[in-house]
Amino acid sequence: MPPALRSFVKGAEDTCFPIQNLPYGIFRPTPAEHPRPGVAIGDYVLDLCAVARARLFKGPLLSNSSCFFQESLNQFMSMGRPAWKEARETIQALLSADNMTLQENVDLEATVFVPMSQVTMELPAVIGDYTDFYSSKEHATNLGIMFRGKDNALPVNWLHLPIGYHGRSSSIVVSGTDFVRPRGQTTPGKDGIPEYKASQLLDFELEMAVFIGPGNELGKPVSVEDANDQIFGFVLMNDWSARDLQKWEYVPLGPFLGKNFGTTISPWIITMEALEPFICKAPEQDPAPLPYLKDSKRITFDIPLSVAIKPHGEKESVITRSNFKYLYWTVAQQIAHHTVNGCNLRPGDLLASGTISGPDGSYGSMIELSWAGSKEVKLENGGGVRKFIQDGDEVIITANCEGDGYYIGFGPCGGKILPAITE
Repeated sequence: MPPALRSFVKGAEDTCFPIQNLPYGIFRPTPAEHPRPGVAIGDYVLDLCAVARARLFKGPLLSNSSCFFQESLNQFMSMGRPAWKEARETIQALLSADNMTLQENVDLEATVFVPMSQVTMELPAVIGDYTDFYSSKEHATNLGIMFRGKDNALPVNWLHLPIGYHGRSSSIVVSGTDFVRPRGQTTPGKDGIPEYKASQLLDFELEMAVFIGPGNELGKPVSVEDANDQIFGFVLMNDWSARDLQKWEYVPLGPFLGKNFGTTISPWIITMEALEPFICKAPEQDPAPLPYLKDSKRITFDIPLSVAIKPHGEKESVITRSNFKYLYWTVAQQIAHHTVNGCNLRPGDLLASGTISGPDGSYGSMIELSWAGSKEVKLENGGGVRKFIQDGDEVIITANCEGDGYYIGFGPCGGKILPAITE
């Protein structure tokens, strides 16, 4: 999309949702109304249900489709890139400054635009399955040094395949949802008996995730070359982690109660088309991966990320910055590996990147920032210090890509920790 393109929506170019972005989400205009698909433009939501009802989608794939009358984006996701392209072109045209379709129809314009300040955002899709990868070499190395030492930092398989685990989709929530501090078993003391208590080592993990579009049939893998056509778009993600619960339970089958109590995602899905200006080279891989994982293009996206903590009653403090481009394993490789055994992905499935750490102290978690609790992380604005997340803390992840005269934002991905339930 041309950077010089401008929308008639007042002030849109000064927000993180200009006409170059056009992310999809599911919103509720009022508490009494049903959720429906929308697109963020400036400080407004374009109601795609109202646009479809006005028969403004005239292309062959969408003119008779019911996808924008649904309460989730799953049906639209399933239609694939040709339908996504048709929708984006129509929406872009309707919102352009030189298009009079909405500007000359006052009643229709009032119907299709809803102030963002008035809406309630919902999960954008019914998430059937959720997989979390472990694709940052720096993060894996940092944790390996902490727990196994420098000589044995990376697991022996890490450089050969994108490691991942299947998480719990039922506890994925949209930004703004609070979490109760989890309880569970922790590592035994000298008496050899584990203790059941509220987690004391609560952490965030700075991640991004992709929503799957059409998916693949059972038994038919997706190649690296075809993987990008499976990506509907990107969201920010916080994979909340109870490190003390995780430490006791993760051998031999991996994360369980230390992870499944909650995962936060941002409500707006940023499309591949919006991110095209920010394509860059992914890190070189040594040793070369097996042929099914060979990624000749080796492209990723330059997406600057930041994490802030906002204590109760205080201002927020940015505690770390990182970038999506640091990930060793690309999303295309993740999808290819996920399906190489015939596993079928479905529309609305969520695939997360794993913690995004990078070089030079670009840490994506508190366990790295505090180096397993051995250091204090100082907050600004009188927020004190932290080693892990305290009750009342709100963790806020943001991302903004600066383009030529505009920037692409993801909106916030935030959640607050409430005290554990007393027993």
